[in-house]
This record gives sequence, structure tokens and C-alpha cells, in this order.
Amino acid sequence: MREPLERTPEEVAEDEAFFRKYGEWAPLDPPGLADFMAGFPRPWWIVGGWAIEAFTRAPREHEDVDLSILACDVPALREHVGARWHLWSNHGGTLRPLDDTFPEVLDVRSQIWVRASAQDPWVIDLPLTPDRDGLWTNKFLDDHVLPVDDATWVADDGVRYLRPEIVLFYKARQCRPKDERDLDRSLPLLSADQRAWLRDAVRTRWGGDHAWLERFDAG
Repeated sequence: MREPLERTPEEVAEDEAFFRKYGEWAPLDPPGLADFMAGFPRPWWIVGGWAIEAFTRAPREHEDVDLSILACDVPALREHVGARWHLWSNHGGTLRPLDDTFPEVLDVRSQIWVRASAQDPWVIDLPLTPDRDGLWTNKFLDDHVLPVDDATWVADDGVRYLRPEIVLFYKARQCRPKDERDLDRSLPLLSADQRAWLRDAVRTRWGGDHAWLERFDAG
């Protein structure tokens, strides 16, 4: 049984306003993403809450599913989906079709939203990962550059996920209730090296007074 996702009244109101503006979502789950990406010739992986669930094996509800690819592989994604799906580049809430008229994304740090048509819900939120000569890069730590295989891992379901300590580093930026819960479940399972990297990365990027730091040291 999946544990319900705790959301504050402010988060609920924000979501309702979001749907009124951009339309409904019916996100795929990891098996659905695997079917969607079957045959894609370049690396892809899942980030966010689903990556934490794969690591902890503790199921919870999810608002969406976040797929990522390297920014350099956007042309391969366009070829992969063909005319079956509509791709939209989303940068800071500005949407533009990603098609033959506009073949480039608005920004390499932007997202790509996927749906079948204007009458259908969005099914995938794809935050792009900026690459450096084909290597994975951390959006918030300029010197954190790795081969994709080192920044990710493959679970028993055959799906590739972002490493949990990196997911938690991204989550430390906002510290929402779901991020706190993901930390609670992940922290005891991290290796000493993973925990040390996460502690140092949070301190470096988010500051020495971050609320999570004392928890890393306590472990």
C-alpha cells in the first residue's frame, strides 16, 4: 500500500492554480516510462521521488514522474517520439512547442513536457540535464561532472535512477514535507561515503546553517 503524500494547504492551492493554467496531468509510472522510452538509443533515467522509492523500497504516492536525459540528446528524443507525441519546452513557466519550427529548447536547464495533443493530459515532465562533452553535470555544483553510469544506478526493474544522495541534495533546496520524509527513509540506507558527500554538498551549496546538516553528522 502506498503511503499518502502529505501536502500543505499552500501546496494544494498552488497545484490547483497550476492545473487551471497549464492543464491536467496523468503522469506515467516507471514501467510506463520504460515502455515510452523503449528503443531510445541514448541514456535516460528517473529522478525525484520515484528514484527515492526505488532505493528505499518504501512506496508512497507521487504527484508526477520526472524523467531526465542529457541536453545534447534532445534531437534523439524528438526522433524517438515522432508525430505520436507533442513535446513542449518549458522554461520558467513559458511554454513553446519543440518541433520543426522551434527545434531547440528554450534553455538547457529547462524542462520538456509531453502530451499526445491539446485535448490530452500531460504524461511526462522531463527536466533536462546539462551535459559537458556528453558527461552528466550537477545543475547546482559546477565541478560535479560524471559519466552517466556513475551518477545513476539500475534497479531490479531494469530502470535507471539518479543516485539517492544526489536526489536528496536536490531536495535539500526546498525541504518540503515530502522531501523530509524521503530523507527520513533514505538516510539510514546511505553508505558512509554517500552520507559524507551529501553533507559536504549541502554545506557547500545550501549553506552551513542548513537544517539537515546536524542529521548527517548525528548518523
